[in-house]
Amino acid sequence: MAVGLLAGAIAPANAQTVTQTQSKKRKQESHAHHETNATRLARVARTTEETYSHRWEIFGGGGYLRFRSGEYLRRNNEISWATAANYYFTPKFAVVGNAQGSFGNAHAITNNEFGVYNPQINEYMFMGGVSYRFVAKEKFAVSAQAVAGTSWGIFSGGSKGIPATDLGLWDSGLRPAFSLAVNADYNLYPNLALRFTPTWIGTNFVGPTGSTIQNNLGFNLGILYRFGRQ
Repeated sequence: MAVGLLAGAIAPANAQTVTQTQSKKRKQESHAHHETNATRLARVARTTEETYSHRWEIFGGGGYLRFRSGEYLRRNNEISWATAANYYFTPKFAVVGNAQGSFGNAHAITNNEFGVYNPQINEYMFMGGVSYRFVAKEKFAVSAQAVAGTSWGIFSGGSKGIPATDLGLWDSGLRPAFSLAVNADYNLYPNLALRFTPTWIGTNFVGPTGSTIQNNLGFNLGILYRFGRQ
């Protein structure tokens, strides 16, 4: 009987000890989990700060432009190269300069007397302005930019010596240009990202009725490299 009573007294004590041990282990695991989350958040904050504390961003790539090549002509498809450089005064605000060249074949006047219907045309844009980054996360960023400058249209180069205006194209030369764009960046590393830029380009080439505003839509895609420290 004494042995039975002793065993009965020990069993609850052992059960209580096991319960306390398990509770302590769960608390330790929970505490370790909280520490892991805190460590992760600290790492994300460090990476984000490192990414957007660079003073310079350099972009290079290519793209597509849907261009209006004449006052009464259909739009044509063009392939582009594009470059840009941003200098950041703060993690959000920067000045930007960019250059772009676009190449394609225009849709000349149908049944024109010269028999030239798809002459090659080129446009080059050199612009500068401002950029503002309104989303800055560890893996992605979004910014908007507005630039203006000059465009150089070469519309007679592929027309076999025929003046571009005789084919319904714009007159070749230097004219004002301006652009609005949104930059979407996917960060591979703090100093390296993929950039996709939907863009609107307004040109001011001269046609039969004088200068007009041409609305051209397109996009650029390429690599963004960051360097320097603010």
